Amino acid sequence: MALVEMVMPKMGESIMEGTVLKWLKSVGDTIEQDESVLEVATDKVDTEVPAIQGGVLKEILVNEGDVVAVGAPIAIISTNGEDTGSAAPAATETPAAAVPQAAPQQTVAASATSESSVSKLDQPASGRFYSPLVLNIAREEGISMQELEYVPGTGSEGRVSKKDIMAYLQSRGNAPQQAAAAPQTAAQPQAQPQVQAPAAQPAAAPQVKPAASYGGNVELIEMDRMRKMIADRMVDSKRISPHVTSFVEADVTNLVNWRNKWKNEYKKREGENLTFTPIFIDAIAKAIKDYPMINVSVDGGTIIRHKDINIGMAVALPSGNLIVPNIKNADQLNLNGLTKKVNDLANRGRNNKLTPDDLAGGTYTVSNVGSFGNVMGTPIIMQPQVAIMAVGAIKKKPAVIETPEGDLIGIRHFMYLSHSYDHRVVDGSLGGMFVRRVADYLENFDVNQTI
Repeated sequence: MALVEMVMPKMGESIMEGTVLKWLKSVGDTIEQDESVLEVATDKVDTEVPAIQGGVLKEILVNEGDVVAVGAPIAIISTNGEDTGSAAPAATETPAAAVPQAAPQQTVAASATSESSVSKLDQPASGRFYSPLVLNIAREEGISMQELEYVPGTGSEGRVSKKDIMAYLQSRGNAPQQAAAAPQTAAQPQAQPQVQAPAAQPAAAPQVKPAASYGGNVELIEMDRMRKMIADRMVDSKRISPHVTSFVEADVTNLVNWRNKWKNEYKKREGENLTFTPIFIDAIAKAIKDYPMINVSVDGGTIIRHKDINIGMAVALPSGNLIVPNIKNADQLNLNGLTKKVNDLANRGRNNKLTPDDLAGGTYTVSNVGSFGNVMGTPIIMQPQVAIMAVGAIKKKPAVIETPEGDLIGIRHFMYLSHSYDHRVVDGSLGGMFVRRVADYLENFDVNQTI
């Protein structure tokens, strides 16, 4: 009998593990090669995992809700197509037979001993950076931010790694909680590992109050997984980076007229829309080459200057959440290439077809708030980047036009550019000059170019 072990695939250069959201196939089902077998969530994106080989799903090795390391086995596929009716009962036994190392919460509970003692810092490490993975584990285990600040870290500048928080949880399992921890979380670690399905929202359930306690006519809406992740990252970004925003108004009349001239022909020829977004990205990429210290990130006391210019663009998902895929080496693409990339990422984003690599490696981000009818915004930086630009709606305004014959009043197209930047490493002069340079590229757009 030919049995093939299916493992958790690598889903991006920085992705080391994934959470099993849902099995799309059951034990005994016949599957084709490359057919989707399960849904997996990482800290960047949700994606479907295809079968590495066709056959019959013989055994499922991990449960929904388990966190599985890249390369770890997740299922067994029988490639000879034999009847697996005798294996059917395994479908009900699988939850008890899940691989323990795939679920950190279960591993911690199983390995905790009565001799363990909780090791904590004498003083809280306020303002310390926490990775999304550490924050997710803390939330699932009921560890408050107040308690997390007392967890010893062995990473750079005392940061808490996954190993640190798992060791803390192991010693915390059977030890009494100290005063530094939030009282309401003390009883959660023993109960949490027994809950498998993410849909049950184990960490959030104890916090939900009866509707009557809020008063008035209200509806309680539980955040979905992505909204919780966005919320955590936005709070982290505001805590990590002192945000400053500079504004510039740009006259984009020539740009608008050029796009109006070409959009119908481009649609007919390429079957795609010619939007303003690739034009904005082109201007930003040019300005980054002029001011490369905008294209940096911060690691403790070190500034990392990125030579690749990977520009992220916010895309609205059907759920209403936003996701930010990025265009790799945007400065090396012409306007047609950028248009193709923008349309491709936007379409795949709306259809939940983005991959972790689409979201990894961004060095600068642009958000088109004008698409919502907003004239300007103050965007929040995508960590670990240090700057982000919001482009507002284009509006017609009366303006003074300088001509050789004198000044005239005319109707022009204007838009606002909002540039938020991390004041730890980007001063007002650099942040202000950068957004001004982007506006200059837009105002001086070459109307004689073709696409």
